Amino acid sequence: MEAVARDWTMRFPRYGIGWKALGTALSGQGKSSEALDALQRAIALSRDDAEAHSNLGNALKNLRRFSEAETSYRQAIKIRPNFAEAQCNLGVVLVEQGRLSEAEANLRRALEIKPNHADAHNNLGIALMKQERLSEAEPCFQQALKIKPDYHEALNNLGSLLTEQGLLAEAEISCVEALKIKPDYVPALSNLGVCLQQQGRLAESEACFRRALEIKPDSAEALCGLGITLNDQGRFPEAEANLRRALEIKPDYVDAHSNLGMILEKQGRIDEAIASYNRALELDPDNPDILNNFGLALQDQGRLEESIPLMRHALKSKPGHLAAQNNLLFGFNYHPDLSAEEIFRAYQEYDTQTGLPLRSTWLPHRNDKNPARRLKIGYVSPDFRQHAVRNFLEPLLAWHDKSSVEVYAYAELTQEDDATTRYRSYVDHWIPTKGMNDEALAQRIRDDGIDILVELAGHTASNRLTVFARKPAPVSLSWMGYGYTTGLSAIDYYLTDAVSAPLGSDSLFAEQPWRLENPPHAYRPAVDMGEVGDLPAQQRGYITFGTLTRSIRINHRTIRVWSEILKAMPNSRLVIDSRNFKDPLMQERMATRFEEHDIARERLEIGYHSPPWDVFRGIDIGLDCFPHNSGTTLFESLYMGVPYITLAGRPSVGRLGSSILQAVGHPEWIAESENEYITKAVKLAGNWDHLASIRSQLRTEMDNSPIRDEAGFARKVENAYRQMWQHWCELPSDH
Repeated sequence: MEAVARDWTMRFPRYGIGWKALGTALSGQGKSSEALDALQRAIALSRDDAEAHSNLGNALKNLRRFSEAETSYRQAIKIRPNFAEAQCNLGVVLVEQGRLSEAEANLRRALEIKPNHADAHNNLGIALMKQERLSEAEPCFQQALKIKPDYHEALNNLGSLLTEQGLLAEAEISCVEALKIKPDYVPALSNLGVCLQQQGRLAESEACFRRALEIKPDSAEALCGLGITLNDQGRFPEAEANLRRALEIKPDYVDAHSNLGMILEKQGRIDEAIASYNRALELDPDNPDILNNFGLALQDQGRLEESIPLMRHALKSKPGHLAAQNNLLFGFNYHPDLSAEEIFRAYQEYDTQTGLPLRSTWLPHRNDKNPARRLKIGYVSPDFRQHAVRNFLEPLLAWHDKSSVEVYAYAELTQEDDATTRYRSYVDHWIPTKGMNDEALAQRIRDDGIDILVELAGHTASNRLTVFARKPAPVSLSWMGYGYTTGLSAIDYYLTDAVSAPLGSDSLFAEQPWRLENPPHAYRPAVDMGEVGDLPAQQRGYITFGTLTRSIRINHRTIRVWSEILKAMPNSRLVIDSRNFKDPLMQERMATRFEEHDIARERLEIGYHSPPWDVFRGIDIGLDCFPHNSGTTLFESLYMGVPYITLAGRPSVGRLGSSILQAVGHPEWIAESENEYITKAVKLAGNWDHLASIRSQLRTEMDNSPIRDEAGFARKVENAYRQMWQHWCELPSDH
């Protein structure tokens, strides 16, 4: 074709038809730069040739010179208004420029002219997808495939759409079909990699991206996808390297900037992460995923006043953005200045926006209403692995009476570990849920005949709250993984005690608080904690206070109170130790906040150590956070012989410390005000002999308390389940 076209141009250089044929041939071979000259010559010789203008647009489009391509297509359409191909390609370049409504109009016009235009159907699907109109986009791809069954681009786009919808098994089939038609099609390899990554099949996902990069080493999309998959495997330096390479190739690649920020954050390099998020937002200011990720990074630094507007912006850009909803509510729990009522109103808004609309999916439950039969209990969690929740969930699952309950674990896991193996041994049925969308998981729970469904994550990462909003089991409850209400009125109960959720606080919960006898948990210590050790003050000659908590819990109120304690004990020190303080910049920022209260830097030991047992051995007295108390570290503190002072605040995240101390028999360390908190801490620090006695006895006291009675706690929970079930059995039959 090219040779014939060149012959025409040599023999008839004054006729545009030869130059047009040459330009078209060169463009078809991917030689777009060479094609430009030929097509421009053609147009100079024949200015009313619509095909020449359109073909020039094609060459410019291939060179990503979209605004120039647009001009060419518009000229072609001006000459020939019913030129379907030019209308279609104009739609494509408008999509590339983010002008989606205009693109849609042109693509629909192309289909009016030529209803069986497969490319126009496919590209209309892309334009609709980019507008988040997924249900409208799917028929476009299906119609393109009906017209052209071997259309690998449409198969790939359909796979991408199905991935967006969470229909991962169907998405995988579509991507695989595209690759059967064109095995070296890099976009389909990349999309298959994303689909497999979301199913938790990380080795297969990595292989897809690496195959894509063998074919096209400069594919920024494949490099970005590989970085995400490596991140999920905890291979952060490799992930970072791939994302940086993607940005070398495509400096304005928004997703790569955003994901690089996430990976830097996981490595404790917060300032670098924030720089990446800022760059991503410069490129795409209203992108809800970037706004959410940026907000989460600020939240992890305790910068709530800055993070909350970003989460709200994300929700304005994309109402119903689940991650932003979760992170916004999570952050509110830690806010030092909002009342419990103000915070709960945000949870009610979440239910109104996300929970209540799903009531239309509810179906009657046909479970056998026998109040005495063996119950099917389902536990839903992303944390059946090495995670703090294991200290409390393992004792319950390990001690369940299998003659009374049949246990199902719905595990939202990307990777499994040794703890996962133990969890598998405790349950009767293990159901991996990664990659299962809400409708499919809700149906699976119904098909399994679950009687009582237990939610274990709250608004933390990878929760499945929108499954609970579909009411797949007759009875549901939330426990342990979050510390406060889910906000979903679809969930029946919140498992707690009267210390965490005092009588009269029911109005602060979407669920009905079900109060167990204190405590509402049993604690299983880690096996490697070692011995308690002697009181550090008797060796050092000064008191060491300590908190092992995330920075989000340390606010202007805690800093003021802790500073007053340090001032009252002039030679004392304060240890602040958690993963957030791995970054030296974070350490110095925290120190500066104490310096504003006249606490010298040398009195602070800020850093990160894991495991933290030696840190505990170096602390005399723990200082609990407020208004959101610390969590697992409070149990660990007591088990390491370290008493702590807590402030009883708002239910229930502000009263966890009180519930634990009540269970181990030391309510005298619970303060009811900030001034009382200071007084109690100073008083406890003033008697070293008493502190040494406490240290030597605390572990034994804890072992002898209900908090270490695993079997007793399991019976207590099973009795609660039975009562919940009996109550449901008494309801009318349509429930």
